[in-house]
Amino acid sequence: MKKIGIVTDSNSGISQEEAKSSGIKVLPMPFMIDGETYYEGITLNQEQFYEFLEKEADVSTSQPSPESVIAMYKEELKEYDEVVYIPMSSGLSGSCQTATMLAQEEAFEGKVHVVNNQRISVTQKSSVYDALALAGKGYDGAKIKEILESDKFNSSIYIMLDTLYYLKKGGRITPAAAAIGTLLKLKPVLQIQGEKLDAYAKARTSAQGKSMMLQAIRKDIETRFGGWDEQTKERVFLQIAYTKNEDVALQAKADMEKEFPGIEIRYVEPLSLSISCHIGPGALGMAVTQKLDETK
Repeated sequence: MKKIGIVTDSNSGISQEEAKSSGIKVLPMPFMIDGETYYEGITLNQEQFYEFLEKEADVSTSQPSPESVIAMYKEELKEYDEVVYIPMSSGLSGSCQTATMLAQEEAFEGKVHVVNNQRISVTQKSSVYDALALAGKGYDGAKIKEILESDKFNSSIYIMLDTLYYLKKGGRITPAAAAIGTLLKLKPVLQIQGEKLDAYAKARTSAQGKSMMLQAIRKDIETRFGGWDEQTKERVFLQIAYTKNEDVALQAKADMEKEFPGIEIRYVEPLSLSISCHIGPGALGMAVTQKLDETK
């Protein structure tokens, strides 16, 4: 049986400490802050990141350099026969495309398998642990990649924003739209399903936004993940992600438990900093994911 190394990036929300204890490698995402480079989970933690945002520092995201990706491939192949790399969604960053291109080099061809399954944050984390489980069952890298990519649409994340300021700052909405939305006190709800981050709904209050996300998850289960029966809890699990305010996430967990009794809430985690950079503090995400048959 081949020895398979599992690698992801820090957009998965997996810390360096968790990765080490789980036998996973995490490539840190770089950030440019006031002209200086920082690395998520290495020289930049959640608290420091939000301090920079509060000070209105010039914060921008980047992707790992080709040199760092190549170095990671070489290092992992010293220990493993093959490497499965699960980066953030190709629809949200060019890092997946770069990693795929580099994996086609002669030294890595057939040994490094880059998974493009359009996941981010808690759903990306789920894919990483699915890959680890599949490797433990004896699947090789090519088969793990095939299974994860065929499963890419079996997950949705809904994210409610507390402010439009960071979307405006990043040029994702116009200043006029941000001003109107702020005046009307709108709470946009975004959706990540597949490769795109799209607008899903507009709420007037946080309570209404949470209700919209819970109902969206209910609809996903009803129409995409086999419906409601005694086996529903065996088919799906739930996740929560947030920016900065953990208390909001814990209240959302209680709301989820009330709405979906008996269904596992697998993760309550901070959103990756690459997403947080564009949506700001106070955001809340809810996700639903269908379990992989191969890992049961």
